[in-house]
Amino acid sequence: MTWLWTTDEMIAAMAGRPIGMPPQGITGISIDSRSISKGDAFFAIKGDRVDGHTFAGLAVANGATVLVVAEGRLAGLGHLLTTPMIVVNDVLEALRRLAVASRARSQAKIIAVTGSVGKTTTKEMLRHVLEPSGKVHAAVASFNNHWGVPLTLARMPADTDFGVFEIGMNHPGEIRPLVKMVRPHVAIVTTIAAAHLGNFSGLEEIAAAKAEIFEGVEPDGHAILNRDNEQYDFLEAAAHAAGVAHVHSFGQHAKADFQLADFDGTAEGSTVLASLDGEPMEIVIGAPGRHIAENALAALGAAQLAGADLAEAALALQDLKPVKGRGQRHKLAIGHDSFFTLIDESYNANPASMRAAVALLSAAQPEGEGRRIAILGDMLEMGEFAEQVHADLASPLLAGGIEHVWLAGPEMMHLRESLPPTISVEYRLATEDLADFVVRAVGPGDVLMVKSSLGIGFGKIVAALLDKYPAFLDTQPQP
Repeated sequence: MTWLWTTDEMIAAMAGRPIGMPPQGITGISIDSRSISKGDAFFAIKGDRVDGHTFAGLAVANGATVLVVAEGRLAGLGHLLTTPMIVVNDVLEALRRLAVASRARSQAKIIAVTGSVGKTTTKEMLRHVLEPSGKVHAAVASFNNHWGVPLTLARMPADTDFGVFEIGMNHPGEIRPLVKMVRPHVAIVTTIAAAHLGNFSGLEEIAAAKAEIFEGVEPDGHAILNRDNEQYDFLEAAAHAAGVAHVHSFGQHAKADFQLADFDGTAEGSTVLASLDGEPMEIVIGAPGRHIAENALAALGAAQLAGADLAEAALALQDLKPVKGRGQRHKLAIGHDSFFTLIDESYNANPASMRAAVALLSAAQPEGEGRRIAILGDMLEMGEFAEQVHADLASPLLAGGIEHVWLAGPEMMHLRESLPPTISVEYRLATEDLADFVVRAVGPGDVLMVKSSLGIGFGKIVAALLDKYPAFLDTQPQP
């Protein structure tokens, strides 16, 4: 049996106290009692909304072989005293300690990604391009916060060749402790944009918060920065000030080390002419969008710096597919021999990612009399800038030739008021009401792009469409 951790290693790393007869080791770690696999350890973390100790019994029923619990909650777990436990002072702190031990034992090359837009997609690209060169460990979903990063690190097998970590933040000071756990050899900053703008004074303060990632870079390590972003000079100076030995850049800029020299995009993907440290290369990417192509160059640059096979990494991009909620496409049957296209961008939104998604919609080709339809919901955490950033979305919609715009959310009223009468607009205050309308109003040949901040719940619109309309097969029988 190959253990992720032996129980003795865990107890030592976490300064824990064993109760009962713990197993020799564990095969996985979970903080969610619903997703336990047989052989896992369950860490009963107390979150903002729920306390994992409440679900310890369910975790055992679902296959957990050992529980990591807090000393202060032990008395309330009397009904589980026959279950092996490791008792600690604080469960989240114990997870952090295990994460630090994981990093200390690892010989993997570690890559960390932050940025206002594109973190998860770039993380998934890195997973994809590194796999031909070795064993890759990367976060599932967007595990990029104060519990997601240590969980991902603690889950990293000892024989990992490449570790890929996404590090996010909503406020200053949140990246610093996480990157000092991860200690990357390569740090990527995808871009600086107006995300979580309500928590910051402006883009400069957002850039300063993202620059915290440089503080954890290993000696003789690397930073990869977006040369096209207006905060590039600030980030370059911050990287040098933090002691990063090597600073590289990507983008369309003539001086970019990983340069996008030419871009030919379609609705299904793109072909890129690139210069990677002066070496010309033609790259086929299986996911559409110029922003995807630019971040792919950052991923290839990181792969090269981490010692992966660059040719194999570039070839792997042909099979890249968009991530759920971040550009995933569905071809859905409507009627006997017709279909419409759903572009699912529902996971999250800020002004920069909204513009990128509108560009994707603009490049899509409706079938027959079909329409391009932007289905947009509020961007959250914009603070005093909310009215302006929502109204400003009129510009990319008009420039992209989008004539049908369906909206929901109180802030999207500002966009509604900024669109001219030539645009067909449907507005509903509630997401559920818009979902009902969308399911009824979609037509053959349409291309729908759904995007909002996660808290607005536009995933319900995607789910409603997928529930109502089956997948369209190109071999679908004709009437």
